[in-house]
Amino acid sequence: MSIELLQQHHCFAGEQRFYRHDAQSVQCDMKFGVYLPEKALQGQSCATLFYLAGLTCTEETFAIKAHAQRLANEMGFILITPDTSPRGADVMDDAHWDLGQGAGFYLNATQPLWSKHYQMQDYIVDELYALVIEHFAVDPDRVGIMGHSMGGHGALSLAFKFPEKFKSVSAFAPISAPSICPWGEKAFHHYLGADQHAWFAHDSAQLIVKNGKHFSDILVDQGLDDQFYEQLHPEKLQQACDQVGQALTLRFHDGFDHGYYFIQSFIDDHLRHHAKQLQ
Repeated sequence: MSIELLQQHHCFAGEQRFYRHDAQSVQCDMKFGVYLPEKALQGQSCATLFYLAGLTCTEETFAIKAHAQRLANEMGFILITPDTSPRGADVMDDAHWDLGQGAGFYLNATQPLWSKHYQMQDYIVDELYALVIEHFAVDPDRVGIMGHSMGGHGALSLAFKFPEKFKSVSAFAPISAPSICPWGEKAFHHYLGADQHAWFAHDSAQLIVKNGKHFSDILVDQGLDDQFYEQLHPEKLQQACDQVGQALTLRFHDGFDHGYYFIQSFIDDHLRHHAKQLQ
């Protein structure tokens, strides 16, 4: 699986890079970011975190805005930042920002208009996962996943579908119960069809109840001044975890909204959470 280097930037003692490759699962070119700490550049095997970004974001958003590289370098974490959807002139899109390009929801679409390209679950879990293990100093036994908003939904849902691949999970302001919020209802209807039972296979709260406890702890941070709070339903996540005995550290923060200043404020806690889980 070949990859093309697009950008390379010295960052602390490591390097922030961006790549493009021909992605078979989504039938288009895809871009992704990689932060390689000094240990990885020296060829040492490293713990690795996938970060899934939210609506309208790209592979660059987290790398530019989250300020995670300093501690990632100190702790020896490789950071993988995929794009949020397939893209291109021949890729199905929508006029609204919460559907189509930039809004892939990290699932495999089944509906005819969307299914050709919108196979984001397969892209993340199979194709990109294998690609980064092939090309970088990834320890396959120490891989975690985290995300924000739509990407928080993606991180939680993929972690509970594929705990053999992702050994730790955390999220910032995740869409915890997409089957019952406007963002999720819209995306699921278009990508998966009208049968709501099909939606539950991609709903984090439903997946936790179905699949049971898999992690020693999950870290979730939520701002109380989040302008999208009514979309997120953190109480459903808490209820699902309580039902199956899954430990959840759900923290609420006065004054914080939905954006990357919030993520910057607590990203170090998330890296330390994953370091503890992956040790």
